[in-house]
Amino acid sequence: MANPPEIVAIVPCYNEEAAVATVVQDLKRAVPGITVYVYDNNSTDHTSEVAAEAGAIVRIERRKGKGNVVRRAFADIDADIYLLIDGDDTYDAAAAPAMIAALQAGPLDHVLGTRSQTTAQSAYRPGHETGNRMFNRLVGFLFGEPVTDMLSGYRVFSRRFVKSFPALSREFEIETELTVHTMNLRVPQVEVPVGFKDRPAGSESKLRTYHDGFRILRLIGQLMQHERPVVFYNIISAFFALIGLIFGIPVVWQFYRTGLVPRLPTALLASSLILIAILSLMVGIILNGVLRARQEAARLEYLRWAPPEWVDPR
Repeated sequence: MANPPEIVAIVPCYNEEAAVATVVQDLKRAVPGITVYVYDNNSTDHTSEVAAEAGAIVRIERRKGKGNVVRRAFADIDADIYLLIDGDDTYDAAAAPAMIAALQAGPLDHVLGTRSQTTAQSAYRPGHETGNRMFNRLVGFLFGEPVTDMLSGYRVFSRRFVKSFPALSREFEIETELTVHTMNLRVPQVEVPVGFKDRPAGSESKLRTYHDGFRILRLIGQLMQHERPVVFYNIISAFFALIGLIFGIPVVWQFYRTGLVPRLPTALLASSLILIAILSLMVGIILNGVLRARQEAARLEYLRWAPPEWVDPR
């Protein structure tokens, strides 16, 4: 009889003394045999002590930011199935078995827990739900695959997903990077609805609405530049070409009528803008070739790892 898969939970925490014990205990109750790793990200309260008393393995990550925690955990921990969940007790730990079963039944490499409200009052902070929908549409449009809740912090991964994921982000934009990675590699994945509720009393959100929103937008722009260079540089090329034509058409028309170019500075500006547009177009084409080589290397690294063991859902 085959050995059961090794399942671990990764719980990033910063000052979650009020909630982390509940998260650890609920995970252990929902998934018997799971090993829970709590990564304390420089908490100033008793998060580490409370997590250890609840039965978690506690590790410390000194570099601030959730992205740094995920990168460290993915590098340090070796398992068959990885579950990532926030330590604020807003996600329903009871949904973990269904998410793990979906991964094994696929077999899949990524299961995204899409948040659904468990109470009549919204658990989202003001503006977060609208911002999340906007980011979902933007990323789906730019990268060609729909996503319902790209900012969810509740996910399940296979070993080959984790070990082929570069994890370059430092803070809360890690969820965006995870989502785009699944789109670029076109890994088999599915979305599973999970309960989402407000934080417990005495627990405060670490999200900074505008600061983190702009960081996510910046990351989307950077990922678009690196992963969709033709589209990115075509937009730049079209912008400069349009401005160049606006300045250049009157000069060309005047030259056609009179044979003279009295507005030489405008003619030089228009020519320079068109030249920039052409160069941007060429940069996009060259970087697209580089992208192809990177994608092949990433795919080969992904294929080095065995797929999850298939489990009959019946």
